Amino acid sequence: MTTGLPDHRLDQALQHPEVAALAARLAARVPVEASRLADTRLAAVAAVLRVVEQGPELLFIKRAEREGDPWSGHMAFPGGRHEPGDASLQATAYREAFEELALDLHHGQLLGQLDDLAPRSPVLPPILIRPFVAVVAPDVTFAFSDEVAATFWVPLSVLAHQDTRAEHVMTIDGARARFPGYRVDQHIVWGLTERIVQQMLSLLDHEHL
Repeated sequence: MTTGLPDHRLDQALQHPEVAALAARLAARVPVEASRLADTRLAAVAAVLRVVEQGPELLFIKRAEREGDPWSGHMAFPGGRHEPGDASLQATAYREAFEELALDLHHGQLLGQLDDLAPRSPVLPPILIRPFVAVVAPDVTFAFSDEVAATFWVPLSVLAHQDTRAEHVMTIDGARARFPGYRVDQHIVWGLTERIVQQMLSLLDHEHL
């Protein structure tokens, strides 16, 4: 696991029951690494947690509106495509977090890796996403690149509540398609990002933490 400089705030975050439970469960499981087809691009994202007085919060970004970007305007995690200079997909996630937010995850703690995912929508390009989970100190600050329009910290307890569940509806080839999601502020987290959140929450039992 990658860790940064000693920081009592980070140590306190790692000792929080939910964070400690998530770290233990990630360490105890073997993530599913999907087979890559010849035309499939690789990518990685970072699901970043911090711990504040109210408990653990998960970071989302809203992507800027960009012509030609299939994820334009979507709610997402920091991340992007693997580049030839990246030593690993973890390095991709770290590089993208720094490029998009000036967030240096080397000063945080990597908790582990979730299962690989691919888009279910036929309108999205063939890509394989590897999610990593990391914890940072609560006072991190950001400097947005032109790819990011906004950031949101959302309590895990809120994401786990049924009232936060929502639905994203879109038209694909003339037919209405419905996707499960989470309501964050005035936005809907859906698609790959929703599935990553589901993976994380499935490793936690909020009734006993």
